[in-house]
Amino acid sequence: MKRTALALTILVATSGAALAHISLETGEAAVESNYKGILRVPHGCNGAATTKIRVQIPEGVVAVKPMPKSDWTVEVVRAKYAKTYTLYGAEISEGVTEIIWTGNLPDDFYDEFAFRGRLTDQLKVDTVLYFPVIQECGKTTERWIDIPLVNQTEDDLQFPAPGLKLIRGEPMD
Repeated sequence: MKRTALALTILVATSGAALAHISLETGEAAVESNYKGILRVPHGCNGAATTKIRVQIPEGVVAVKPMPKSDWTVEVVRAKYAKTYTLYGAEISEGVTEIIWTGNLPDDFYDEFAFRGRLTDQLKVDTVLYFPVIQECGKTTERWIDIPLVNQTEDDLQFPAPGLKLIRGEPMD
């Protein structure tokens, strides 16, 4: 009985910690597919309302378009890619590298911020692709940008970047 209570306590404690950071709704996606990323923002910064969400788009994710949100402004930063990619037969060497949403999300509320993009064939199956996020809450900033080192997991980090496990896609008929 004591072991069951202890296990339940640990499960609840670690579940809360896992939900305390910005994460992606879908944790895995196939290389060479279109991906709809939904960033889940469960809280503000130390009680303050979230006023800005900035997400860095990793190399190998192209043709990115953010979804507009009511009462929020959205802007994109465009830059050159490190490589040239082929998208539907066309060569592309620049695109969206960052999305910025500006508005007001009180600390007592939860919201989601969506975008879509193409996961190129240059990405590696069985790796994790990270989308670093900076959350601004007025004068306070939380940087969800930590990426695990070789012998670490996301649970080892205080401010883990949202990660997407890359998997092999289904062959098309």
